[in-house]
Amino acid sequence: RSEPLDQGTSHKLLQFANGAQQTAQSSCQSLDASLEEEVKAFLINEDELHTYDDLTKVSPVTPSTVLKCLQARYSAKVFYTHAGCTLVALNPFQPIPHLYSLDVMKEYHCAPQPQEFKPHIFIVAEEAYRNVQGQVEPTNQSLVVSGESGAGKTWTSRCLMKYYATIAAPSSSQKCQDTVERIERRVLDSNPIMEAFGNASTLRNNNSSRFGKYIQLQLDRSQLLVGASVQTYLLEKTRVAFQAANERNFHIFYQASKWLTCRTLIHVLIYLTLFSKAVSLVNPLTVIYFFWPILAGLLNLGNVIFCPSDDESQPCKLKEQSRGFLQNTADLLGVPSEELEACLRLRSLRAGKQSVVLKPCSQAECSVRRDCLAKLIYAHVFDWLVACINKSMCADTSRWCNFIGLLDVYGFECFTSNNLEQLCINYANEKLQQHFVAHYLKAQQDYVSEGLAWSFIQYQDNQSCLDLIEGSPAGVFSLLNEECRLNRPSDAKQFRMRLEKELSSNACVSWDKFSRQPDFTVLHYAGKVSYQIEGMMEKNKDPVPPELVHLLQQSQDSLLQSFFTEHSTEDSSGRGPSKVVTVVSKFKNSLESLMKILHSTTPHYTRCIKPNPDCRPLTFKKEEVINQLEACGIVETINISAAGFPIRAGMRRNRSPVALTPCETLNRSHPSPQLELLEGQRDRERSSKAFSIQCCWRRHCWRKREARIHAATRIQAVAVCCQLWKCVCVCTCYYTYINVTFPEQAHVESLAETELDDVANIEAETPVYDPTLRERGSVQLSTCQEPVMVRSWPLGLALASAPTITVAVTACGFQKVVSLMTCLKLSFRSTDYKVETNQFDQGVASIRAQPQESIKLHLQRSPLLYADMYPGRKTGGITGFNQILLEKT
Repeated sequence: RSEPLDQGTSHKLLQFANGAQQTAQSSCQSLDASLEEEVKAFLINEDELHTYDDLTKVSPVTPSTVLKCLQARYSAKVFYTHAGCTLVALNPFQPIPHLYSLDVMKEYHCAPQPQEFKPHIFIVAEEAYRNVQGQVEPTNQSLVVSGESGAGKTWTSRCLMKYYATIAAPSSSQKCQDTVERIERRVLDSNPIMEAFGNASTLRNNNSSRFGKYIQLQLDRSQLLVGASVQTYLLEKTRVAFQAANERNFHIFYQASKWLTCRTLIHVLIYLTLFSKAVSLVNPLTVIYFFWPILAGLLNLGNVIFCPSDDESQPCKLKEQSRGFLQNTADLLGVPSEELEACLRLRSLRAGKQSVVLKPCSQAECSVRRDCLAKLIYAHVFDWLVACINKSMCADTSRWCNFIGLLDVYGFECFTSNNLEQLCINYANEKLQQHFVAHYLKAQQDYVSEGLAWSFIQYQDNQSCLDLIEGSPAGVFSLLNEECRLNRPSDAKQFRMRLEKELSSNACVSWDKFSRQPDFTVLHYAGKVSYQIEGMMEKNKDPVPPELVHLLQQSQDSLLQSFFTEHSTEDSSGRGPSKVVTVVSKFKNSLESLMKILHSTTPHYTRCIKPNPDCRPLTFKKEEVINQLEACGIVETINISAAGFPIRAGMRRNRSPVALTPCETLNRSHPSPQLELLEGQRDRERSSKAFSIQCCWRRHCWRKREARIHAATRIQAVAVCCQLWKCVCVCTCYYTYINVTFPEQAHVESLAETELDDVANIEAETPVYDPTLRERGSVQLSTCQEPVMVRSWPLGLALASAPTITVAVTACGFQKVVSLMTCLKLSFRSTDYKVETNQFDQGVASIRAQPQESIKLHLQRSPLLYADMYPGRKTGGITGFNQILLEKT
């Protein structure tokens, strides 16, 4: 139960509250004072500020210190600075050839550690290229170049393309080198052409890209450049028919107009509001010559002006000054002038299934149809040009395996009058900022999952702004598409009221109630932008009158006719909601496909900064730079990089943590000893794994070598046996031939057979031999107790005398061959024959008559490498095939 406090108690509580408030204020003041003192102490040594090549070395990290360092480096003509994972590039607004020379490229490419060199865009390029070489997951790389219009994104993309075209060239094969040089020329030569058709001069940049492009450099397995492709996004085709004050049309019209003016084809062009000198580009004369009839037709079409009709039931009249321009347009586009005029003045309405009613158009509708025709033709010319470039550069999918993507999109824009184009452009920049937040600012602070104490650093998250634009069903894009599909006259005020009703809960949108024109203001990450609602629905519908398409399909110009061969001509003027593919839907789908590619690759960020709004050389405006630094979150990026650990030992992007050592042993204040421990442990683990791999590999090689030696030995042994068998067969044939041809040899054979055949077993007594044998000098069998073996002789011959021989067989012809095979221990093909000898198992004992004269023994080794090696496991038997040569002395 609450009771009222007495006066004393309330007075004490009031004193306590005041004291706490004063303490808090004093502490805050002391912190601010200390921070100011640190900033002043840091900024005292201004002569050394340009030496800070990495902004993480700045202490303390504040917008003032970061801005001062960038200003000092810019004054010293140093235009690149590291900011953690991001490279900050300041636009010098003047050419600096020596900074991007071929020698500088080779220096960064051949350096063992390019990070130790001065900050440069080539460091980012080389890191991405080495990731592809090392197959670091994910292998495909993306270089995201972001910044405001005029910050230098297009120039940075050119330098990156030139770098890869240089380092990816082979040094040996002339054919391969010619191929890479051809791809290099096409990649680099496509830049001026695409810039001529897609870039224009705006209030903030003389060469502003009015379309987005993602250039995919295709590399083969040897990391050589084999092809490239270009993917474009949201060409600002409305610029063909309308440009804001002090802005210009696409460069190609000015380049073509000079060429056409010399031929007195045109004099005054309404589509070209500023007929001044074009931006210094490589003049694509061949492209102008190829497209000059269409370009000239579009320029003449802009001078076709209609007058309002006195009777609303009658079509508008054409001004007399415009008759010549209409005729020139018809001739250049290859269409009849009468039909062209009718398509611009009359609108066809379908009543029923087949009947068509022609309705006169008002003056405003005639101008809209004229501009629609110009935008339609130019958009198809640009798409055809991109398709031709891709066809000439893109390689087959079988030739390349990895790619490096270069993203160059329009920067964040905020003009006096902003419409659907600026909304889509700023939406694309919001998506890229979210990609950066998700891949670095958020991922780098994920130390909690690794068991580390971490004080989370706040940063600007633009998710609420994205929900405002792309949210469904309550989002600007979804409501805009729904309004366009209702097929009713557009009402800007009514649409503003609906936006205010559906999106009032989102803090990123606001409305100016005192504005004369209906609009809404979006709080982007880079600042507030007000968008005009008037005309936004018509631009989103982007209607194409079917009669204009039919007219272009009948053009005498084959190129112009091919643009609309497969173009849909369905009438969308029927009743009920029609299926309209809006500009917002197409852009959102293409941007989502781009984001999928970026999420599947390893990103590398480069933030381009515009030093001054006037694009003046070496001019640094603090207000301009500080707004860009705060918008892209550079200060938060530096704070996170400076406060983070020196190495992510336990995690890699999109992978689960695998710690080498316990993360608790790390010390943020003294990271060097722990880093050395981690590096040492990693080296030991790598050495152990490498040793295991080497052992397994050497064991495999040894087993493979032994198997080959064993197989070679068996093959050679079998080959020698086959040769021996052939020799035996030849000797048998010669023996038979000699017996038949020379009968006198029978007596010699009988003596040999007497030695071998009919020998009885002698156990105790010495056998008695024929005196004839004794006279011929036969060996006394009783003189030796054991046989004397002489191995490695042909057929295992032995000069010996054996006292005991149990069996003696007289063999001739086939039986001799079988006996010989048995002595050699050769297998029989048939099992019908089996001969066993009574000699010892370790060789063959043989008896020969003692020669009458002296002999010489000559030992000749076999020339075969493995002739003396027996393939089996037994050590006895026949172990070689050397020869005994007997000759008389």
